[in-house]
Amino acid sequence: MQLDYGLLERFENGLDPQNLTASAVRAEVVGDGEMSTVFKIDNHPAVVFKRLPLFKDRAAAESYVAMFDEYCGLLKQLGIFLPESETIIIEVPKRPVTLYIAQAMLPAERFGHRLIHTQDKDSVKQLIESIMAASEKVWQFCKENGPDLEVALDGQLSNWVLIEEGNESKLVFIDTGTPFIKKNGQNLLDPDLLIQAVPKPLRWLIKWLFADEVLNRYYDPQKNMIDLAANLFKEQKPELIPVFIEVINQKLPAGVTPLTIKGIESYYREDKFIWWLFLGLRRIDCWLATNIFRQRYEFILPGKIKR
Repeated sequence: MQLDYGLLERFENGLDPQNLTASAVRAEVVGDGEMSTVFKIDNHPAVVFKRLPLFKDRAAAESYVAMFDEYCGLLKQLGIFLPESETIIIEVPKRPVTLYIAQAMLPAERFGHRLIHTQDKDSVKQLIESIMAASEKVWQFCKENGPDLEVALDGQLSNWVLIEEGNESKLVFIDTGTPFIKKNGQNLLDPDLLIQAVPKPLRWLIKWLFADEVLNRYYDPQKNMIDLAANLFKEQKPELIPVFIEVINQKLPAGVTPLTIKGIESYYREDKFIWWLFLGLRRIDCWLATNIFRQRYEFILPGKIKR
């Protein structure tokens, strides 16, 4: 992957998270995460950059890169296809150390959350079967290697891209920037990184109430698949939930409680509240930092999210 590191450094140095048009380097936001923003940056038409301004020093960022590399290596070992990627650490004085994860750009129309709006029911069913096949590899790995070593996937639809290669299709997983790894039953990913945008006086409360629950749900096959199916509410396609339930329940590991529409609806209400609260606290923190304390707020807030 050929990258202009100097251009990326100039972009970060001139970036105003609350006024993206102020930078001398042209960029476009193409995706928002809870703690990250995905950009297309000038002169790199085939690459997207995920920005993570999370780290107190270079050593912390390097530790995250090592975890990211290990996670990608484990997923590849399991036969899960990933896009080409590279990590870049950028240090700007008096700011958090920022990690950029560069990924090969994939066609937007082939992302899972787009395909459910353009494909027929049989094609959507095949998509879910492919996601389940990848998920089964992860669950089998955890069964054979846990609790010493476990991995998980955030399997929501927007994290999967179905690529056409000749007469064949290949399912690619793109959300490698949040490394879900457990060793000896403990998450390697520090939950404190996930709550930095919450006002400091409330961080302990949010961590106690939600952080461990949000991290651990991805290692539980039932909760992981409920999260996937509940994603259909956000994507405005709840009529597909019975199709998802049918496929998922056939593939869940033995002994795992099958999914139900009632359970998915209940989960979605809870999940919607968690992220509504989290985003609300982020907006309060941004307003306090920029308007009261006259400080720089490092995170880029998403626009209105339809859920």
